[in-house]
Amino acid sequence: MQRIRSLRTGWQLLKSSCEGAAKQVHIPLGTSRSYNRPPQVPNSFGLLFDIDGVLVRGRTPIPAAKQCFRNLVDRNGKYKVPVVFVTNAGNCMRQTKAEHLSHLLDVEVSPDQVMLSHSPLRMFTQFHKMRVLVSGQGPVEEVAHNLGFQDVVTIDMLREAYPLLDVVDHNRRPKDSIPPTKGLPPIDAVILFGEPIRWETNLQLIVDVLLTSGNPDNNWSAMRYPHIPVLACNMDLLWMAEAKNPRFGHGMFLVCLESLYKKITGNDLKYEALIGKPSVVTYNYAELLIRQQAEGLGWTTPVKRLYAIGDNPMADIYGANLYNHYLQTSHRAKAQMQAKAGGAETVDDALKMTSAELGGASNVYGTEEDLPEGCSSILVCTGVYSRDQQELPQDPEHTVTEQRIFHGHRDFRFDPNLTQPSFVVQDVKEAVELVFEQEGWPLD
Repeated sequence: MQRIRSLRTGWQLLKSSCEGAAKQVHIPLGTSRSYNRPPQVPNSFGLLFDIDGVLVRGRTPIPAAKQCFRNLVDRNGKYKVPVVFVTNAGNCMRQTKAEHLSHLLDVEVSPDQVMLSHSPLRMFTQFHKMRVLVSGQGPVEEVAHNLGFQDVVTIDMLREAYPLLDVVDHNRRPKDSIPPTKGLPPIDAVILFGEPIRWETNLQLIVDVLLTSGNPDNNWSAMRYPHIPVLACNMDLLWMAEAKNPRFGHGMFLVCLESLYKKITGNDLKYEALIGKPSVVTYNYAELLIRQQAEGLGWTTPVKRLYAIGDNPMADIYGANLYNHYLQTSHRAKAQMQAKAGGAETVDDALKMTSAELGGASNVYGTEEDLPEGCSSILVCTGVYSRDQQELPQDPEHTVTEQRIFHGHRDFRFDPNLTQPSFVVQDVKEAVELVFEQEGWPLD
């Protein structure tokens, strides 16, 4: 990442006030409308797209998505505005996801436009030389090496080294004689990329590693606390595929792991980092990619506004709003520092962010001068959220998520206002048309 600047402190700031109620927007359906920037309107915004439930349902493209992206590129296939795809998926390489999106949307998508839930792990260099156990599905070992991890152990490698650990499935138990234990050097940290295929195997072996300080040759001990570092990507409890109702996501696996660890030890499972939407580190990283895309388009002015389009109130909307609070507070802190330097008295009314909301990082990329002015959240009704399932409350004190049922991660505060989108539209095409109208770009 050529544009990643030196890290700087200051993540404890969080704006105390919240945005108002969401605006429900209904854009008339009709013929295709192209998006063109008039000469007098400056380049000033970028688009962050969720994928599942916004552009696709499983392997099936959402009809409005293809038309939307045909309008987002010119006749040469060049994007008219910076576009980055921000997904909590993480079971593949960026190149694979880019090729998949290119095929589904009929436009070229480059790997530099794709941000997976684990992408920010590139910045966690303090773990790259550790021996890490990785959990998930797909090419997890290749993904880990690509992110910079040098000594990677998979769950299957751990099973092979310790053949007596995985015995929930009777068919996988050793037959006849007991095989010898090969053993491995101790595990230093655990990386949870996404939901595995055999939950019982991964839950068992991860707990084994946590209770033995990374060495399953040791006896379990609840006294080994705090345990070795755990970094988790993708906190989505639910996600939308082809089925009528949402499916379990990696967040559900994390709930199981946390519950098992708590039940066995009496202690809370602790995370060194929680990465992916809705953590702030994810949006900071996405903003860097937007900035790179803007430079590639020849834009010479900074990207001032971001629009995050998603279908999940607890991931996409919560995350975009949390990032917007961070941006507003960063700008406010800068103004307060300038006022203080000028002799004026200032009052810092910002709330502190938790380490979980920050994504486990204590720094911010870039400088305050580089940060956008704000990030607006746009909720579409083609995925987890649907107008057919629930009405959007008119009272801003109520939100699209039931207040007594919190689908966010355990370590995130439940602030109902953060699940309240800036706008609600039917689909991604309406979302993009709304953005272009907001920015003064005419729709032909």
